[in-house]
Amino acid sequence: QVQLEESGGGLVQAGGSLRLSCAASGRTFSSYSMGWFRQAPGKERELVATISWSGGSTYYGNSVKGRFTISRDNAKNTVYLQMSSLKPEDTAVYYCATTKDQYRTGYSSASYDYWGQGTQVTVSS
Repeated sequence: QVQLEESGGGLVQAGGSLRLSCAASGRTFSSYSMGWFRQAPGKERELVATISWSGGSTYYGNSVKGRFTISRDNAKNTVYLQMSSLKPEDTAVYYCATTKDQYRTGYSSASYDYWGQGTQVTVSS
């Protein structure tokens, strides 16, 4: 059974930083790409960032490019999302997810089969 558990969310002022973590178990972590998504109330789920199985390739959504950094530690089965220069529009529930297929990177939620429970990030103005 694959399990993903996010942590690190919270309340932060605009311009501040947070680091989200996602601990994975139940699968060979280093064989799968990982993604961070977010969903704000009344909005569709949005791809924030992806990272390949080795960590050698990353992708960022336009709204977070230059402010967020995704990374992973395969020895710890953990993926991170460092968020800086946070804006009120970054307020959302953030989810980590793992791709359905090994050695593939996904750019839509349909490519991912296991999801964490989500962690709330609230940015105050």
